[in-house]
Amino acid sequence: MQKKQVNDNEDRYKGEAGNFQSLESDDGPGPMKSVEGWILIAKGIHEEAQEDDLFDAFSKYGPIKNLHLNLDRRTGFVKGYALIEFSDFAHAQDALNGVNKSDGIYGKKVQVDWAFKKPCKKGALKPTKKQQ
Repeated sequence: MQKKQVNDNEDRYKGEAGNFQSLESDDGPGPMKSVEGWILIAKGIHEEAQEDDLFDAFSKYGPIKNLHLNLDRRTGFVKGYALIEFSDFAHAQDALNGVNKSDGIYGKKVQVDWAFKKPCKKGALKPTKKQQ
């Protein structure tokens, strides 16, 4: 004997569910602001560098809101990257340009880029030949 399916979830999807907040963005790719500020990712950090070294390298471009340097649990050394947050876009842009042009930290060149970027509107995800 078949039971008739009762749609108890009819009201479940009504209302504001599924309407998510997002940050306003203009057209074109480029840096994107996180919820609280502008975040840079620094790669290629010397394994013996410390937070103070990064703070000194980046704080000359503006006040740092947050700095996160990841350590390897097994060795205790730096994993090689850090996240640096600035409240002001201009300070973050200056730090990105300045540190990329500098000699680096502990003599090792550091590459700095935006942690969050806007996706390209058209053609961001193109299907491969296998998917077509």
